[in-house]
Amino acid sequence: MKRFFKPIEKDGSFKKPTLSTPSETTIKDDEKKEKATDEEKNNKKEPLKFLTWNANSFLLRVKNNWPEFTKFISSFDPDIIAIQEVRMPAAGSKGVPKCPGELKDDTSSAREEKQILMRAISSPPFADYRVWWSLSNSKYAGTALFIKKCFQPKKVFFSLDRAGSKHEPDGRVILAEFESFRFLNTYVPNNGWKDEESSFQRRRKWDKRMLEFVLQTSDKPLIWCGDLNVSHEEIDVSHPDFFRAAKLNGYVPPNKEDCGQPGFTLAERRRFGAILKEGKLIDAYRFLHKERDMERGFSWSGNPVGKYRGKRMRIDYIIVSETLKDRIVSCEMHGHGIELEGFYGSDHCPVSLELSLPTGISNNNPVSAEG
Repeated sequence: MKRFFKPIEKDGSFKKPTLSTPSETTIKDDEKKEKATDEEKNNKKEPLKFLTWNANSFLLRVKNNWPEFTKFISSFDPDIIAIQEVRMPAAGSKGVPKCPGELKDDTSSAREEKQILMRAISSPPFADYRVWWSLSNSKYAGTALFIKKCFQPKKVFFSLDRAGSKHEPDGRVILAEFESFRFLNTYVPNNGWKDEESSFQRRRKWDKRMLEFVLQTSDKPLIWCGDLNVSHEEIDVSHPDFFRAAKLNGYVPPNKEDCGQPGFTLAERRRFGAILKEGKLIDAYRFLHKERDMERGFSWSGNPVGKYRGKRMRIDYIIVSETLKDRIVSCEMHGHGIELEGFYGSDHCPVSLELSLPTGISNNNPVSAEG
């Protein structure tokens, strides 16, 4: 088994603790440091830096790409990390109801895999975060949400219905509610190729529920991120004609709006546009980047071998309420090129968002309401 943690080295010499009393100056210095730390935490009461990534199996990334990815996390230092396609099964033995908030560990192989994963996220930089899981019954789909321990959400839900401990099928949703905004991590169902396999209906139902959700939760700003499995405009795919004409085994759906590459059909794009418009939401990346970027403008890249070589789509987003648009500092995709630089082993690259502090708050001291 590959080791991810350096064992604690034993110090051969034992030193007795010093019994001298700390000086008054030392005590005052320590108090100042504690006060400064408290003020720093109070100034940044809620998260400002966010990262979303479809890992395409979180366990595989831990086994094969962890040093590079953790270096990236340490560098960007996000307050919240949203992961999709965790692909770890939920706890619960055969014939017993599953617990989608916990990792499976009732077999020797499951325990080993859980141990590998938990060791990895118990080490810096992930040790600074608390994690929530929403998992499928098998190694399929699933999401995870890492929030820095200094930020405590008021509530965490696992369903668009915000119903207690209910989890969406396949663990597709984690919703964290903070004092001034909601943060939604989703792994949206793929539209599929064929109407007769009911995948079209599944996606239509999801989009309908998503529209209902954004309308029902308009009382506070929303930050919605994840693999949304849609490329909204032609600028969001590398080869519009290729994706528009794509077919699976020659099948042509009866409705022309359902034709083409899943994620780029006219029906999906229109429904997504309606969610943004009616929910008063902004695509943070496109808000800042108006032009097509053939090098860095796509979050998913096809297999470097075969007909999808060089074909790319932007299907991973960070969406924010219009009320937050003036606070958008940056929104970037961190992968580039058809050889998947910065994808860390996945077929998706991470996407980040940074917001500025609300008006009236500086990095040093909050501005009082009285001025």
